[in-house]
Amino acid sequence: MRQGASFSLSLLTSVPVFCLAVLVPLVEVAIASPASPESARRSYERGVTLFRAGNADGAIEALKQALAQNPRLAEAYHVLGLVYFQNKRNPEEAIQAYKQSLKLGPASAEILNDLADVYLAQGRGIDAEGVLRQALDIAPGNEEAHLDLARLFEERHDRANAVKMYQSLLRVRPDHGEALYHLASYYDGQGDLKLAREYLFRLTQANPGHADAWYLLGRLAERGNDLNAAAAAFKEAIAVKADLVDAHYNLGFVYRSQGLLAEAEREFLEVIRYRPEYAEAHLNLGMVYTSLNRLDEAEKEHERAVALKPNSAEAHYNLGVFYELHRKDMIKALAQYRRYHDLGGRDDRVERIIGIAGQ
Repeated sequence: MRQGASFSLSLLTSVPVFCLAVLVPLVEVAIASPASPESARRSYERGVTLFRAGNADGAIEALKQALAQNPRLAEAYHVLGLVYFQNKRNPEEAIQAYKQSLKLGPASAEILNDLADVYLAQGRGIDAEGVLRQALDIAPGNEEAHLDLARLFEERHDRANAVKMYQSLLRVRPDHGEALYHLASYYDGQGDLKLAREYLFRLTQANPGHADAWYLLGRLAERGNDLNAAAAAFKEAIAVKADLVDAHYNLGFVYRSQGLLAEAEREFLEVIRYRPEYAEAHLNLGMVYTSLNRLDEAEKEHERAVALKPNSAEAHYNLGVFYELHRKDMIKALAQYRRYHDLGGRDDRVERIIGIAGQ
């Protein structure tokens, strides 16, 4: 769906001449005296200028004047539709204006796209689909119609048709970022990691500033146990978007897996700086501090994780292990293990400890 005004003024020099004014349907236009084509064109241009300046009422007045001077001025109806939809928030008037423009002028994919925008805003997906398909019949290379149809299918959870539309869009524009990203996400969900990576490589080559693409590449590499590639991709994502919290978290997790504890600490601290309530970051930071034998800090982070997420079986389990193995405090450890068990956690060793304590 497009944002803001986007229409052509190329027809300004070819306004049809009709000397007999008629009552124009769908908008309130008074019967006017015969006027020259130049008068209608000047009124139309004034309407366009006022629309661009944000003066909706002035634009409507000028465009209606243009239509009184030339009732078959299709482009005036088009701009009138834009004003009604974008400025006046009056979708029904916009629809009628667009339809009148389509009736009077040659078939226009641009106006059909604008009409589809109104239908989509109203939740009229079937109507939107119909006019978007008309737009593609007129202009098979129309990127906006492809994209709106793909999004419409996504909203319906019709992934098969959404994929077809994104693929069709790529035939029109091979480097289209949204199409590449959605296809990568789709094939990732289907378990086809090879194809997902191919789309992401294409995307990052075309647009190295796409942080989400780098992040998803990192996740794919992580799942494939290629930790170096994962770390490299997460760092690229962070370089593009420093506050991408999930990239910091996953990079910290990769570093911890690689034994790079200082680097892991830095990333988890970054996560907490941006999102202090991120319980898993506190939990992982606690494990990093445990490995570094910074036990007071480790205990604080483990306890913080439990406080933030009291229903997390994992957090209680890890705090129990910390109390048992590093503080040698079985009373506190047992309390955490019992809570872990109550939350549905299952571990044979923990079961034995709880069983022995209950005897």
